[in-house]
Amino acid sequence: MSHSVRRHLRVDIAEYDASIRRFIPGYEAMLAEAAKAVAAVSPRLVLDLGAGTGALSAAILERDEVGTVELVDVDPEMLAQARVRLAGAGDRARFALRSFDDPFPACDAVTASLALHHVPTLEAKGALFRRAAEALRPGGVVVNADVTMPADPEGREAGFRVWADHLVVSGIEERRAWEHFAEWATEDTYFPLEEELRLLRDAGLDARCVWREGPSTILVGTKPQEPVGRGLPYAGVGSPPLPARDLQG
Repeated sequence: MSHSVRRHLRVDIAEYDASIRRFIPGYEAMLAEAAKAVAAVSPRLVLDLGAGTGALSAAILERDEVGTVELVDVDPEMLAQARVRLAGAGDRARFALRSFDDPFPACDAVTASLALHHVPTLEAKGALFRRAAEALRPGGVVVNADVTMPADPEGREAGFRVWADHLVVSGIEERRAWEHFAEWATEDTYFPLEEELRLLRDAGLDARCVWREGPSTILVGTKPQEPVGRGLPYAGVGSPPLPARDLQG
């Protein structure tokens, strides 16, 4: 899978960190909560898929419970920015110019921030979650911080309305906000929260929503300590999402 942030978002790489804060509701809180979920399992090795400029990795590496974070990205310009950002992390940060379609090494956490919406189909995302689950050691987690959207037209329209309002408050004209959504749709696919949870559960993970602000969502899938058959029930599977802010709120 190839991807260029410069081409997709139409921003200079050096301006990416400022732009993403305008584009994504609750961006700072999302990074903090995702890092918290990763650190909760005291991982020796974390894979950050589509790591970009390393914002999520930086938040994770602030946690003493974390060992090494491997940043995976296909965009060399983004990884170059990440190397600068994480220069002080020493050998706790390592960098891999490769696709997240490639095999994963054994690890304790697989995480991503605003990257997996580039996976275009439910089938492909399900396959990715299964590969992540297989790579995880028992007790490990998949932590995905991304945008989800309802499947029904009315709910989807309301979700984009909330998102557009955020862009307007951030100084982007409303007309341009809706143009952004149309431009991003050429590469981005936002699935419903329920479908994302189902895919994680089908991969054999205990899946739940741990945070939400408008369309911004964090999902956590935990690998059980004892192996189970894929798709079979076990303690914790099917637990309801934690309370989250309604898309309309």
